[in-house]
Amino acid sequence: MSQDLYWLRQTPNWVWFSLIPGFGGLALVYAGHKSNIRSWIGWGAGITLAALALSSTNLAFPIWIAQIVTAFSLKRRYLIKTAPRGLLLPETSTKAELLAKVRGRIDINECTKDDLVKVLGLPIVYANDIESLQNEGYIFTHAEELSEIAGVPESHVQRITPMICFSYNYQKEARFTWKRLNILSPEELIRDGLDRAVAEKIVRERQKKGEYKSVVDVKRRTGLPLDSYRHIC
Repeated sequence: MSQDLYWLRQTPNWVWFSLIPGFGGLALVYAGHKSNIRSWIGWGAGITLAALALSSTNLAFPIWIAQIVTAFSLKRRYLIKTAPRGLLLPETSTKAELLAKVRGRIDINECTKDDLVKVLGLPIVYANDIESLQNEGYIFTHAEELSEIAGVPESHVQRITPMICFSYNYQKEARFTWKRLNILSPEELIRDGLDRAVAEKIVRERQKKGEYKSVVDVKRRTGLPLDSYRHIC
């Protein structure tokens, strides 16, 4: 059994404590504290107070059942929320949706390389490229750019899409795309605002080794900083 599956199948001790009549609601308070979910603390406190106040009435039994049912229903969410970093990764888009619902989304423009690897499950080579673009000021606006700009395989992007978001969004016209670097002549690139030396180096490298695969590929092959041709991307 895989580690992540084993983790999700376990039952935390606090769930068993919810079986205690009267004070079992405090198990939810504990779970809320450990997972940093305040609403659970409120539910647990409310159930405990109700159980104590109504302990001698016919409502005591339904409240006891309610605290047990609530505890078991929250168990999976608790395990996802408190899983060690890097244990639960989005192997499928369905799992990514579940993780995003509990943990929230990862902002591609603000996240760290550690987030990319240990939360989104991206291979380090792609995490390095995304971090490089972040450091040079590139702003991602939609999931497809992870493939178009950073060279991340589409299968990876589709898998993590439910877990990602972008802190800054703006509209781009289709003609403003990095792929122009694969088709325009030096003169055309210069008219678009590139320095002559930059334009000539981009075209020379393209003619020598073929079309560029991504913006990262342009940067790696030419050695030119992103700022020197960023406005054309």
